[in-house]
Amino acid sequence: MPILLDADPAKAAALLTVLPAGTQVADSQERLFGWLQLHTDEYAVVLGPSLGVPEAMAIADRMRTALPTASVVLVRDSVDTDVLTQAMHAGVREVVTASDLPQVNAALQRAHALWAALRGNAAPSSRLGRVITIFSPKGGVGKTTMSVNLGIALMRGGENKVCVVDLDLAFGDIAITLQLFPTHSIEHAIGGEQSMDYAFIEELMTPHESGLMVLAAPSQPDARERVTGALVTRLLRTLQDHFDYLVLDTAPAFDEQTLTALDETDDCIIVATLDVPTLKNVKVALETLDVLGVAEGHRHLLLNRADEQVGIGADKVEGILGMDVAAQVATSLDIAKATNAGRPLMLSSPSHPSSRAVRALAEKLMGHETPMSSPLAAPKGKSSKASRAPKLEMPAPVAPTPAPTEKREEGQKRFRISRR
Repeated sequence: MPILLDADPAKAAALLTVLPAGTQVADSQERLFGWLQLHTDEYAVVLGPSLGVPEAMAIADRMRTALPTASVVLVRDSVDTDVLTQAMHAGVREVVTASDLPQVNAALQRAHALWAALRGNAAPSSRLGRVITIFSPKGGVGKTTMSVNLGIALMRGGENKVCVVDLDLAFGDIAITLQLFPTHSIEHAIGGEQSMDYAFIEELMTPHESGLMVLAAPSQPDARERVTGALVTRLLRTLQDHFDYLVLDTAPAFDEQTLTALDETDDCIIVATLDVPTLKNVKVALETLDVLGVAEGHRHLLLNRADEQVGIGADKVEGILGMDVAAQVATSLDIAKATNAGRPLMLSSPSHPSSRAVRALAEKLMGHETPMSSPLAAPKGKSSKASRAPKLEMPAPVAPTPAPTEKREEGQKRFRISRR
């Protein structure tokens, strides 16, 4: 979906009437580039009429080198030769007048056609959807509950397409948590490593009333051994072409399927509770992730049942684990009641403090806080509220997905040998 930059709500609302459903709106450069930092597959940026010409040209000039596959469409209240000349030099794809809304829509259609043509030359492994893995080395910390609620938060009321994949293949509870009774699961994809496509996977998924899509775990634990790492890789990369976000609920162990999922991970949410055994296990798990080179700079610590009355506070946790706490969810009977009712707290009580905490984490993952350090980040001298957001490198427009780093390959080799 395109993104519109305009600080005037009235003018933005008028343009939205002819822009595609789900179009994002930013009211500042910081929010614009913060969004683009995590959504490098956007095909168009619309610069609204309330934006000054110098600022619009500076943005277009940055976009030309930072995200060349995205078209910049400049909308002005009036267009003259001087504006057209500056726009051409800055790399603006089209300039249209705000009064001619059908032309705005037509410009977006042409932008999408160009983007599709450029993407058609890309390697099949080009990655689109963002993979967010929920992991904890300790069971019973609320990982599944957090996966479901985070998935709903990432949907943003239908703006994003989100799929939750239950990769706790022996004892996954995503389906029962949502009171879904799927007729198919990952088990039915076994053997499809070489021929799997989205049409096939779509038949295996179960929709939730919220619009969330669920790929359930097998109904029997013995199927876990037959789900290969190659199958998990093919599954996730196929789903990435059709969803904005994939939320993976993993087993509390570094098994083959979880290791494969971690290889594909963009952001890793580490779930912990405030007890010594869990924190000890999380500390060891973080060291293992370091060895594997997984999600470096993209890890987020979520404290569940975070009640400091137990004698361990967030500050002590940060000192023990050596990482900041990204979100805290306090103990609440409301969460248990919502889970037992099959209606996640994010739906039943969206204003609940726990819902707000999960939503804030989702917004951070989506880049709605501020931009980051990259070609899309704000220029030097601009303030940034999200200096702690994950750093992303901009991919080349038609380059294939990079192979794993040497550090990750070597770490995985040593780790797998040590497990034998």
